[in-house]
Amino acid sequence: MNRYTWLIFILLAIVCGIFAFDFYIQNKWINLSLFALMSIIFIIFAKIHATSSIQKSEKILLSIQKKDFSLFPKTEQNNLIDNAVKLYYQSKEEHLSLSSYKLLYEEILNQLEIGLMILTEKKAEWEVFYVNPTFLEILQIPRYNSWNLYEDKTPDFYKIIQQTNYENSQEFFDISINENVKQSFSLRTKKVQNIKNRFCIISLESVQKIIEQKEKLAWNNLMKVISHELLNTLTPVNSLIQNLEYIANQDVVEKEDQEEMKESLMIINSKSKQLLNFVDDYRQVAELPKPVFKTISLTNIVESALNFLKPEFEKNGITIVNSLEDQTVFADQKMIERCLINLYLNAIYAVADESEKTIKTEIKTFNKRIILSVEDSGIGIQKEIQDKIFLPFFTTRISGSGIGLTLSKSIIEAHKGYLNYKPLKEGSRFEIWFLK
Repeated sequence: MNRYTWLIFILLAIVCGIFAFDFYIQNKWINLSLFALMSIIFIIFAKIHATSSIQKSEKILLSIQKKDFSLFPKTEQNNLIDNAVKLYYQSKEEHLSLSSYKLLYEEILNQLEIGLMILTEKKAEWEVFYVNPTFLEILQIPRYNSWNLYEDKTPDFYKIIQQTNYENSQEFFDISINENVKQSFSLRTKKVQNIKNRFCIISLESVQKIIEQKEKLAWNNLMKVISHELLNTLTPVNSLIQNLEYIANQDVVEKEDQEEMKESLMIINSKSKQLLNFVDDYRQVAELPKPVFKTISLTNIVESALNFLKPEFEKNGITIVNSLEDQTVFADQKMIERCLINLYLNAIYAVADESEKTIKTEIKTFNKRIILSVEDSGIGIQKEIQDKIFLPFFTTRISGSGIGLTLSKSIIEAHKGYLNYKPLKEGSRFEIWFLK
């Protein structure tokens, strides 16, 4: 009803005007004056009502323009006002969403350990659109909205950015901060531009901090390599020691048990020396020792590795299947055996939860190549990660170090061969290819 109020006032004014004209013709001046006054009053009311709607709409639109969303306007069954109210609440919702996203993005950027500054160009002048605390902390400067103010605080840095012409660049530079010794930094600039805006993203990171992080990572990786080899050696050795303890606790030690004790002690002694050699090789740097080449029997290596892990196979109820051609290769026996043990340990882990646990070893020749393969009936490797299994320190195990396959691959490559993985319908197959 309110939307038609002004129209009603206009109609009443017209009706009063008609009566006033009729009274004019009849020379009834008092009636004429009365209806003429009523017509003018109705016209004034119509104007006030129409102007009120316009003013309310203008007030709402002005608050949208200034992003002042403190009003709580209501609909009044007036198209102009109702549309303005609808636009107001729509703009308010969008503004709140943008504010939430802005707060989230700024919080994420504020947590970065890399210094970040974003410049925006306005009227041929650069202004600071955003800068995170890390950036200010690195250069030990306050935050300014005007980019030109940084020229006095960090003239060297300011000059370098200008020399990039605010385009894409990457470089290292040395600057002195607060007249201290010069420090090295890694600087990257990235231009982002659309039809309306142009931005320059500046990232800054201390080279010393990068080096420290790399050194720490390298040290951690080295420790993982060493601990991995320790576990690979000590796990079967521990099984052998438990077996020896069991035999030693018997009242009478049979001759067969004595032979088993001697064999176990020989294996423990051999693996202890192997472990000591490994620790010595990796004590200074995490580099693979150079192979000591000689002609060796692959069958003997397989049997030695299987014998070393025999307690693990028996404990886990694993069936061992061999198909071994008598082949010799020119290689380092200890390194090849280490590689093979790594593959066996992975196979043991793969079949751990299977009802039928089988590990098959095969030696054969193909196209003037000797292939030594280890195949298991385990869970297999997910397709999504098959291209990552040889990456250093990549592992899906909670307690794994992720260097077993990496070391094995490096060992075989040091022998001018290669190690590859072949997925099976049920299980996995790793193949070691040697030159014949």
